[in-house]
Amino acid sequence: MKAFLGFENGVALVGEGFGAEKSAFGELVFATPFTGYVEALTDASYNGQILLFTYPLVGNYGVDHERCQSAGIQAEGFVIRELCEYPAKQGLLGEFLKDQGVPGIYDVDTRMITIMIRDHGAMRASLLHANIGDTEGMEKAVDLARRSPHIGSLDLVSEVTCAEPYRILGAGKRFVVMDFGVKRNTLRNLERRNVDIVVVPADTSAQEIMNLEPDALLLSNGPGDPIQAANGITVVRELVGQLPIFGICLGHQLIALALGGETYKLKFGHRGANQPVMDLRKNVVYITAQNHGYAVRYCEHEGTAITQVNANDGTVEAMENEHLGIMSVQYHPEQSPGPHDLEKPFFDHITEAAKRKM
Repeated sequence: MKAFLGFENGVALVGEGFGAEKSAFGELVFATPFTGYVEALTDASYNGQILLFTYPLVGNYGVDHERCQSAGIQAEGFVIRELCEYPAKQGLLGEFLKDQGVPGIYDVDTRMITIMIRDHGAMRASLLHANIGDTEGMEKAVDLARRSPHIGSLDLVSEVTCAEPYRILGAGKRFVVMDFGVKRNTLRNLERRNVDIVVVPADTSAQEIMNLEPDALLLSNGPGDPIQAANGITVVRELVGQLPIFGICLGHQLIALALGGETYKLKFGHRGANQPVMDLRKNVVYITAQNHGYAVRYCEHEGTAITQVNANDGTVEAMENEHLGIMSVQYHPEQSPGPHDLEKPFFDHITEAAKRKM
């Protein structure tokens, strides 16, 4: 089926549709990894967004459901240059999207779109499947994009958090994980370290968390503007100094806001598996996986140090306050997909820190 991709700035393209035959809208963002389309599509941080992969051939190694980072596809739509219809392994990407009710489009100039987003910033877009004329289809796609809400106004966390608390038994220290859209590989990394895990919804209160007798609190990754996840900010403010608190991606931003810092929207975000991060203490550079559209501008809380920055643009990548037992990172240490540079150091560090509970 014919598909149309429209942007709020009036740009529209015609391509071939795959996946679910429906319409979708959201903020269009691009990601640069060569592999990992299953992990990316199922990452809850992409909720509310149409995802574009810059690598031209997608679907060539099939669909392995063991790589999913949540219960299903979280992105609103998928944009690619070329769709592989005869993958090396089982599972067709188009069937995966269709089963999940998510539309896709291919045979469009993803390089042009990426340059446009890089130059003008992430913008609202729509993806439309319809057997209609090109002019009509493009006009409809642009109109739908312009009528769609801005991502910063949406409470996306409520759409991806767990409905009820659940536990993953372990013999080690107890971590309460606030689920703002947690990735499965984060939980797997804690499981490998024999951590006793209790995952709670994003609206769980500080008192409810303390009733679980945690040794540490971990705030997960998630979608959207951190300001919308107000309860996470409140929880950190109430519990800071009472137990170790760690954060990943959105969790990192929530900790910064709770400590009096400020966040802001990046022009087009950091999304990919090759983001360089400079460790200011060790004077070394790590390669990291990232997926975020917001960043920490500063956090001047007494005793809180910025320990890592992005080597490309200097944005804050990690903070630490040893006295309060706080550590947070903007990147995804659990990789999925991406490099393993910081997977072991991060999860080893937070599990050891929990053993030294305050």
